[in-house]
Formats: sequence, C-alpha cells, structure tokens
Amino acid sequence: MTITRLDQGQRYRPRMAFLKKIEALMMEMQNPDTGIKTQTQTVMIANIPHAVTGNDILQWILQRLQITAEEALHLGDLFVKYGYIYPLQEPKNLTLKADGSLYRFQTPYFWPVQSWAADDTDYAIYLAKKNIKRKGILEEYEKEHYNMLNQKINYKWDFVIMQAKEQYKAGKERKKEDRYALDCQERAYWLVNRTPPGMQDVLEYGVDRVTDPNENKKNTMEAYRREIMYYQQAIVKTRVKSSVSLGGLVKYSEQFLSNDPILSGCLPSNPWITDDPEFWDLNAKLVEVPTRMRVERWAFNFNELIRDPKGRQNFQLFLKKEFSGENLSFWEACEDLKYGDQSKVKEKAEEIYKLFLAPGARRWINIDGTTMGITVKGLKHPHRYVLDAAQTHIYMLMKK
Repeated sequence: MTITRLDQGQRYRPRMAFLKKIEALMMEMQNPDTGIKTQTQTVMIANIPHAVTGNDILQWILQRLQITAEEALHLGDLFVKYGYIYPLQEPKNLTLKADGSLYRFQTPYFWPVQSWAADDTDYAIYLAKKNIKRKGILEEYEKEHYNMLNQKINYKWDFVIMQAKEQYKAGKERKKEDRYALDCQERAYWLVNRTPPGMQDVLEYGVDRVTDPNENKKNTMEAYRREIMYYQQAIVKTRVKSSVSLGGLVKYSEQFLSNDPILSGCLPSNPWITDDPEFWDLNAKLVEVPTRMRVERWAFNFNELIRDPKGRQNFQLFLKKEFSGENLSFWEACEDLKYGDQSKVKEKAEEIYKLFLAPGARRWINIDGTTMGITVKGLKHPHRYVLDAAQTHIYMLMKK
C-alpha cells in the first residue's frame, strides 16, 4: 500500500524534488527493452536472479545521459545511497563500484518518493529479527537503538517479538537465494532510513524535517499565539506586483550594464582573457585618479559610493569640510567590528564606545536617545552586530 502525504509549503519537505527525476530514470533502467539486462549471478553459493553489475549501471547512465564518466559514477552513487539500488556482495557499503560488483533494484514500495515514514515499530521488528538470527550479536549502534525502542514502545514489545519470530520463521522457509536477496534489500533500506553513526544521512533536511503538518497534535495557547502573530505580520507585509518587481529588475540591469566588465567589456583590455594587468591597476582600491566609469557609478546610489574605498576617501574629505568626519569613521569602525576577528569583538566594541558614544568622547557622534539606549543595553553583552542600530542611524544621516 502506498501512503501519500500532502506537501504543505516550503517548511515541510518530506522528499526532495529531484528524487522524482531519479525515479523516472529507475523506470527506464528497468525497462525490458531499453534498460539494463539483468541475469542470474552466483553470490555466496546461491544463484541470485535479476542481478546487474556496477559497470553495467555506469555504462547505461553514460549512454542514456551523455555525461562524463565522473558525473555518471556520482549519479550512480546517489542511486545506491538513496536506496534505489542495493549491493549484494557488500550490503553495508552503499556506494556504486564501477566493476563486476553485483547489485539489484530496490522494490518500488521502498523508494523514498513513496513518502511514508520509517516507523519505530518496523525498525524494532527488524532489530529483533536480526537479534534472533544472530543470537544477540548486533552492531553497537543497533544495540543502543534496540534498548531505546524497548523502553519507548515497551507496551507493545510482545507484539514486536512475535512479529520478529514469525518473519524469521517465514524467511527460513524461502529459497536460499530469495532469503539472501531480501536480507540485503532490508538492510539497505534501514541503512538509508536509520543511518549509522559516521554515515551521511541523505534524507535529512535540517530542523524543519520533523515538522509534519499532517500530524495530529494538541496545540497549546502559546502555539496559537505564535500562529496569530505570524499571520498578523504576513498581512501587514508590503506586497509588490510581479510587473513592478520585474520592471525594477530591468531598470537595475540597464543601469549597471555599462559598468559590468564581463557583460560590456572593459578598457583598456580584458584581464580575464589577456595577460595585461592595466585594468586592475586603473581600478585599484586607492588609485590616485579614479576612472570616469568608476566615478559615474558612485552617482547610482549612496551604497555604491560608500562600498568603494576610493569613494569613501573622497567622501571623507567632504565630511571634514562639513565638520562631520567622525560619522564615516564610526561607520567604518562598525564594519571592522562585523567582519573582524571574533576574539577581538569585545575589545573593539569597548574602543568604539569610548571613542564615539561615551559622554565627552573625543569623536562623539550625534544619535537619538532611543538608539543610544538600545546600543548601551546591547554593549553589556557585546557581539558582532551590537552597533547595528547606531550604524544604520549614522548611515541614513550621511545618505541625506
């Protein structure tokens, strides 16, 4: 039975979109006419039907997608890591070997795109069956999971043991080759869905992966309060029509087109395709005479001026004439605090406060009382962005 879930928004992503593309390739790969030809192979004195070699998989990918051997090997490796193909000779090693190593195609029921979660009860049954088969010899991480699940679902542990015994008994009645192939298949599935320590979890999406909107759980007042706040913020958020947004993008691109050395070329010569370094010399950070194109760019917006070291140098000369040169010095000190050494953050924050913000400071800057209160409060526990409010205030003053 296939259980489907509704994908609600960006936060909950039960499976990656590219897995559907892998699924389409898997269907082609197993096509009787155009896919890989499977055959019976001998493994551990057992004749395993429908087996393929790693080299056959690699060659099929190369011919079908017309890509390089390195890319084909990487893609085949992903097929194995995501559980679409499982190894027969080294069940613990989920990698594709481009040789005569044998593999089989995983049953579509166990493909990740089916979007059904690996249940704790199923995993407990698998571990219990393995424990019975190997007479208590499990991997260390499997022992930890086994004991943890024993405590977690202790109320139905009798059912788990009963199911494990029945599955073990049914497995013994199968043919040797079928039993071996099914064991490899099951092990590969749980290596993907219950990743051992030190092995990459390919199905992990970060903290949002555990957020399941289909889960029935009782919400608290605090949860409803956060949800209401989220929707209130969403309602007042400024919306822009797509036509306006695209128009702004076109306008921005047209404005900067002539100043883009890659799109419009650069004078006197292109240093990316020649050995002439004159372009870099003319556009050095603090060149004595800036180029005309560089100066024109300062007129686009204030951010272009203040990001350019030469532009800031000229702007500083202007501010000194206006007796407000300390504003730009403060802005530069805040930038140094943001992107400087982490071990010196506290020391730099204290120096900036004493030089620019403290009462009677040598280069005191003029900011409003609210911003000063926020800044002083933040300086009790300084961090990289503790002066953001004051820096933004000074930035707006300089811009005006």
